[in-house]
Amino acid sequence: MNSFNTIKDMVFGLNLNDIPDTAQHQARRCLLDLVGVLIAGRTTPLSRIINDHAHRYFHSPDRNGTLLGDGRSASAPGIALAGGMTIDSIDAHDGMKNAKGHAGCGVFPALVALLETTGRPYDDADFLTALIMGYEISIRDALALHDSADDYHTSGAWVAVGIAAMAARVRGQTENQLFEGMGIAEYHGPRSQMMRTIDHPTMVKDGSGWGAMAGVSAALLAEDGFTGAPAVTVTDPALAPFWSNLGQEWHIVNQYIKPWPVCRWAQPAVTATMMIMHNNKINHETIEKITVHSFHQAVRLATAIPRNTEEAQYSLPWPVAAAAVRGQLAVAEISEPFDDERIMELAQSMELLEDDRHNAAFPGERIGRVSITTKSGEVFQSDDMRATWDPEAPPSDDEMIEKYHQLADPVIGQERATRIRAMIAAIGEDGGQNGGRHSVKGGMAQQLITELGKPFL
Repeated sequence: MNSFNTIKDMVFGLNLNDIPDTAQHQARRCLLDLVGVLIAGRTTPLSRIINDHAHRYFHSPDRNGTLLGDGRSASAPGIALAGGMTIDSIDAHDGMKNAKGHAGCGVFPALVALLETTGRPYDDADFLTALIMGYEISIRDALALHDSADDYHTSGAWVAVGIAAMAARVRGQTENQLFEGMGIAEYHGPRSQMMRTIDHPTMVKDGSGWGAMAGVSAALLAEDGFTGAPAVTVTDPALAPFWSNLGQEWHIVNQYIKPWPVCRWAQPAVTATMMIMHNNKINHETIEKITVHSFHQAVRLATAIPRNTEEAQYSLPWPVAAAAVRGQLAVAEISEPFDDERIMELAQSMELLEDDRHNAAFPGERIGRVSITTKSGEVFQSDDMRATWDPEAPPSDDEMIEKYHQLADPVIGQERATRIRAMIAAIGEDGGQNGGRHSVKGGMAQQLITELGKPFL
């Protein structure tokens, strides 16, 4: 395994053989998860609007690719924009606790956009190496940004920088273009305030699609000679420790996986609620009240009765009540209509309380505690609970496959979903034996990208 002294060394020197098997395996797991969420996301109004927008307004006169799950054409920035927003439209994709956001949601569609429109041949090793590198640089930029900025910015702010770096590798750029692209991406990346969309959930969400578009556009501008201010999160000596372990620590293995399609901050309370009800055999009809103790950001997820899927995904009362009533939390529970009277009753009566200990643990730990009071006066309490499928207790491969099919099968059918899953599992199976860049034209990654370009609906 090589270590890399600089971002430049990693961007232009990383090969699949440099990446441990654990990180490669996790990349396939994350990719499967992202594709499942992408497929489910195509059913949302958000995805319909953004794909129409990208097809209508993002076109290149000489080189277009295909919008993911849509089939229509768009330029690379448009594909990245629509793909990132479609994944983000169902809040069920991977993320990292200390990054306080999601790398893969932007990195994956941006990589597809770049590979489709650049015209350079690529093989499975190229695809998997670039995907992992995109995660690694994006996450380190997230850690540097959160350490140096007072405001809490969405994932788009930092994923744009990682995507610009990934684009420099995919497009064969110069060292100067790499650093200009990262500088443009950091300057123009969406420094959107995360807590605004928590308080007022809308389609802007986590900024991932906009960050993907900004990162791709920044790299293309750098090729044309456009200059950018240095990316402070990369060049500031005070932030050098975040970049000192390139090639030694692989952050992609530290991704959490979401079992449910709602904000990660609400998931500890969902976990606690399901555990209490299962262990004590509680019927939801006997519940008088649910009380949730959690950290400040989770308690801000205060929408009780959602009017649309965005409000349902950025709510704490609704998913907890839905899980209590239906014993599950799937896409159906965060989709219209929101008219289940028992869920509405529990959500409206739910008490949300901020806990200082939970605040102190955030963001390294997201903790919730729940008490359920029955109509007979009994009180059942959980211990402090973490969200299910944190990196310390990850899902098995079989559990991830089950989640993927729950998302994908209702949209594209089991047969096509199984075929796509097999393609993902086979990417880079040779362990990098063909690991030089562009050593094999085509391959399974290219087949996957072609398949994902076909309409899902």
